[in-house]
Amino acid sequence: MSNSGKLPPYLAAADLDAFLLRGLATDIGTGDVTSLATVGTHSEIQAQFVARETGIAAGLFVAQRVFALLNPPAEISWNTRDGAAVSPDDTLGTVTGRARTILQGERLSLNLMQRMSGIATATHALVQAAHPVRVRDTRKTAPGMNLLDKWAVVLGGGENHRLGLYDRMLIKDNHIAAAGGVAAAICRSVAYRKRQAQGIRIEVEVRTDAELEEALTTGGFDELLLDNMVTALADGTVDASRLASAVARIGGRYTTEASGNVSLCSAKAIAATGVDYVSCGALTHSVRALDIALCAQKQL
Repeated sequence: MSNSGKLPPYLAAADLDAFLLRGLATDIGTGDVTSLATVGTHSEIQAQFVARETGIAAGLFVAQRVFALLNPPAEISWNTRDGAAVSPDDTLGTVTGRARTILQGERLSLNLMQRMSGIATATHALVQAAHPVRVRDTRKTAPGMNLLDKWAVVLGGGENHRLGLYDRMLIKDNHIAAAGGVAAAICRSVAYRKRQAQGIRIEVEVRTDAELEEALTTGGFDELLLDNMVTALADGTVDASRLASAVARIGGRYTTEASGNVSLCSAKAIAATGVDYVSCGALTHSVRALDIALCAQKQL
């Protein structure tokens, strides 16, 4: 089976290849001295990608590009696809080619697959826990890998919020402080959008009842981000009453998103408030890599 995954619209093939070539150059440097010393120039092998734990596979397309960019390239035959569930000892795919090629591409391909699969797995778990509320990512991604991190969230069943500072206005606490208040920040954002003739969405972060009231009185925006309105209690439960009250006060006039203290433990209580989205930075800033190995099987 070839991997049927497609690149997301925000990640160009040329940009992905350029990123991978930089990774290979950094790793290989002036040469893979161990492989040069131990492996014959024309020696060929097969190796298998094997899952060591349960999760969601992600980064298969990326790994395939890693081996395609090496010289000479190696070929991968996949048994699964990006976004599919995997179990311990599942063989995800087999890579065939020059031994030196496979050894050069091993670490970069695994690093990316393990990270992306870890993000996809965590996202999938939160999506299930928060259902029917939808799960969004944040900008708390690894610099240089932000688009791969966000792609992994989608493969896990989540949604991308904004890719960067350019594709959505998100008025946060520091913007509010710098602008002189919630109303001032909203009014300036609305005026900017009208002046620039852009259809860009405006989202406002509020943390208190007073900020929420000021935002609702001002109006003109599209979404409300209700931040840190859920409290983790000492007994392991959560108090989502402030969030529920805020959602009720909004009354469906704006799309709502909850952030802060979002976890598998709090997701059910958050979902019960009727909020539209939950966003969770931990999906990408606290990644636990999924254990995947590349195991050489035989010399050809």
